[in-house]
Amino acid sequence: MKARGWTIVEFIIALLLGLVIALLSSGLLLGASSAYRHHRESLWLNDSGRYALEIMTQSLRQAAYQDWDRLSAPVELDDTVSAGIGGWDARSLSREGDGIAAPLAAVDGVSDVLAVRFSGSGSGGNGDGSLLNCAGFGVAAPATEAERNWSIFYVDQDAQGESELRCKYRGAHGWGSDAIVRGVDSFQVLYGLDTDAVPDGVPNVYVNASAIEALDAGLSLVGATPAELQRDRNRKTYWKRVCSVRVALLLRGAEGSLPDGDPAQFDLFGKAYSAAHAEDMGVHVDERRMPDSLQHRARQVFTATVLLRNRGGN
Repeated sequence: MKARGWTIVEFIIALLLGLVIALLSSGLLLGASSAYRHHRESLWLNDSGRYALEIMTQSLRQAAYQDWDRLSAPVELDDTVSAGIGGWDARSLSREGDGIAAPLAAVDGVSDVLAVRFSGSGSGGNGDGSLLNCAGFGVAAPATEAERNWSIFYVDQDAQGESELRCKYRGAHGWGSDAIVRGVDSFQVLYGLDTDAVPDGVPNVYVNASAIEALDAGLSLVGATPAELQRDRNRKTYWKRVCSVRVALLLRGAEGSLPDGDPAQFDLFGKAYSAAHAEDMGVHVDERRMPDSLQHRARQVFTATVLLRNRGGN
């Protein structure tokens, strides 16, 4: 029998079939790669969000802590000391500034500042290690109100311009600030306020920091000097009626971590709160309003509500 090779038609058909198989295989490979990247980013977001919430909730549970193991009375028993909770709406901070006294414009335009004041336990530079600031360093018992420590949470940008949640604290050699998690779209805080005439430690309403500052602005203060007025403000401030704190964090993954799908919207405290408080910037985030470089990214909202258990936080 006489042997013969492929005809041109057979060769073209085989080539086309090979191209179709190659294209289908490439599509499956790209789909699997995209799914893997999205899964990896989702795991990273979940771990990062849970870690950030753990640090913040631990700090909040220490608000206005009173050390009864000391021979002297806790400084928090003086009703003229500052509140154990404070904050700002849509602000940021400098690393070197004293506490939260000099807020800056928010780097992302929306994120809040949350400050927790507390006393440590034990003596020495790091105390007995039972109470930690947000950086994980031990805090000693204070001798005066001014020596009470801080754990402050705010959003700033790193050297590459990426927004990150930071922890600001006062150490032995001055103020420090460490990054907790990168890729922050919005950090929001609400405060559970006890508005009863006789406080019962149960929040009646959740408000933002601006609402509490507005209430404080209406206080009738007594004092002949600025120091006396400040002590009276500390005694009467609505910040001492805060008995719980609700935090929300919207984190984003790397660029291209969610290549498909329509732009999403996120309501950090639920749609009802966003609809009723359009002035509270950052509680509603719409991907369609973001720059192209921030779209098509995996995103996740993390929330926590913490009941404050110490005097001075309610």
